[in-house]
Amino acid sequence: MNIAYCTNVVYPYITGGAEKRIYEIGRRLADDHKITIYGRHYWDGPEVIILEGMTLQAVGPERDLYTEEGRRSISEAIDYAARLAPKLRTQIDEHDIVITSVFPYFPVLSTKLASLRTDTPLVTTWHEVWGDYWEEYLGHLAPFGKLTEHVTARTPQYPVAISSITADRLAAIGPPRETIEIVPNGIDVEQVRSAPIPEQGYDVLFAGRLIEHKNVDVLLDAFDEVADNHDATLGIVGDGPERERLERKQESLTHADHVEFLGFLDDYDDVLGHMRATDVFASPSTREGFGITFVEAMAANCTVIAADHPDSAADEVIGDAGFLVDPTVESLTETLDPALSGERPPTSPVERAQRYDWDAVTDQAERAYQRAIDGSW
Repeated sequence: MNIAYCTNVVYPYITGGAEKRIYEIGRRLADDHKITIYGRHYWDGPEVIILEGMTLQAVGPERDLYTEEGRRSISEAIDYAARLAPKLRTQIDEHDIVITSVFPYFPVLSTKLASLRTDTPLVTTWHEVWGDYWEEYLGHLAPFGKLTEHVTARTPQYPVAISSITADRLAAIGPPRETIEIVPNGIDVEQVRSAPIPEQGYDVLFAGRLIEHKNVDVLLDAFDEVADNHDATLGIVGDGPERERLERKQESLTHADHVEFLGFLDDYDDVLGHMRATDVFASPSTREGFGITFVEAMAANCTVIAADHPDSAADEVIGDAGFLVDPTVESLTETLDPALSGERPPTSPVERAQRYDWDAVTDQAERAYQRAIDGSW
């Protein structure tokens, strides 16, 4: 196959889940297929380079992805989409298939425009469907976000969702559910298992962006209830707009000195090392389109505790290799206490994590791409 990926940001020059997925799948497929990535020119050197067997083609110069308010830049997304369409159009016949990450939406529309009147199928990767979350994210501009999402969902495409919950949400606004393939996100299990363990570990760990729906405040209160029973410590990895509020809340805890905010860790191996060093990984987040940290923690053989919530794919990802709780202090406390005493889930977390290794995920993606090309999707 001659495969094209369209993404405004390119890993490892910009780090994030969607671009890392393309990198990990693409470099594995490059062993047997021709891979081209059309992205912004974030790397040093010429506009066309080879990385891990993949061809990177620059589509416009690098630009800031976020506004001063911390939201993704709409003008950047439109600019990339406008540059992508003519660039891709001149080379579309060389590709057997084009894959586009959905967010930030406009590139999907320009990719479809570039592929009109050709036999090249468009595959889209849906990491989330925001729906009513647009109101929280954009405020009075929410109708614009919802409209863009709906138009993108109704654009002719071969849709891939990273979880069943994302597929169900997508089907509610666009393509029939039976036409949506599920190819999950992945991890390098061996990388997790070999990450260096830090000198100082924690009994309980959270890792993620410090935003409201992650419910780190619930974790703080639940941990405070059980810390004395186990002389336990809590490490919080990550940063975000909630950090200052959470640090103020820490000061009010009875066991405040058992809690440490580590901030954002630049080295991914450092995050994995902390997972290897901990006994319990707890994240009562109520909004997870997939939840890659759950898989990483399972690969590190942690006892994982996550929230059972209709807006989270945690139950699908974890299965019975972890524990699901209501996103409340009482429910989390009731599970956290025995977990710190050594209670383990019925299924081995490491065994569960193996199904999300990038090699297995790449095989699923390759089969899906071939079905799109064959017309047997």
